Amino acid sequence: MEQKRSYGRMLLVSTLVLLLEAALAVVVAMVLGQTRESPNAGGNYALGILALPFLAVVGVVLAAVVSAVLVLPAIWLSDALGRRFGGRTAWWWVPLAIGAVTLATVVLMMPADRAEWVRAIEWRLLAAGLLTAPALLGRSRRRRLFVPVLLWGTLAVAGTGVVGALALGTGLLPEYRPPTVTPAALAGTWSDGKGGTLTLTPDGRATASGVDEDTSFDDAVKKCAGQGTWMLRPGTTAWDQAVDVTVGDCSREAWNVGGTESRVTLYHYIGDPDSWDLYELRKAPGSPR
Repeated sequence: MEQKRSYGRMLLVSTLVLLLEAALAVVVAMVLGQTRESPNAGGNYALGILALPFLAVVGVVLAAVVSAVLVLPAIWLSDALGRRFGGRTAWWWVPLAIGAVTLATVVLMMPADRAEWVRAIEWRLLAAGLLTAPALLGRSRRRRLFVPVLLWGTLAVAGTGVVGALALGTGLLPEYRPPTVTPAALAGTWSDGKGGTLTLTPDGRATASGVDEDTSFDDAVKKCAGQGTWMLRPGTTAWDQAVDVTVGDCSREAWNVGGTESRVTLYHYIGDPDSWDLYELRKAPGSPR
């Protein structure tokens, strides 16, 4: 059964659909993130889980704003175009109206080169696709629409997570793992590409020159230089591997192992822990692998 549209009902349905799309995007990103090279791919999500209530509130506010500023005007525009050119409103005016408006913004931006044009069009098409679903459902006059959308949307998000977990568990999607290294593979000179180097010798000696070190909550970057020792802690898994480097008064935070089998990296985080400033070293050209 249909009912007359109301601003509040359209806003509520549109906000719900945008939240479900955001949740689906997060699930897909988490699953795909496990397949890509990333220092944090095997990390825990404890902080993310603790932040869920805050993120949920922010998400609701943002979804409501997007609905009010973009989705509802798109519904009005599609209805106006339908009555003007077709004599009646029709659902297919919604994607046409949203697509026309989003692509028009590319022209207004006037990107500098072809590559920027292509990227701008890709992002606008993605935005148009994401806005079309809440607009189509928001314009519907069906009664009791909110609960079915919530139910089927939640099932879609949960189902995507289950399928993704099964794909990772069965190996259908190869999960990223850092390379397993040996002391011999680590021996050599590691560089940050900006002048900082860390040289590890097979007999356990280490020489640092201009290497950024962890400064905890201090925003000022400190350089580590001097001689000392190093050792590899294999750990129980590839994620647990760490390289302990002790050089003079420099920070003794362990270096983590990342990269791939053909391109091993050493990394740690520097500065404020909330900033996640990744500092990475790679084998210098000509250094033994």
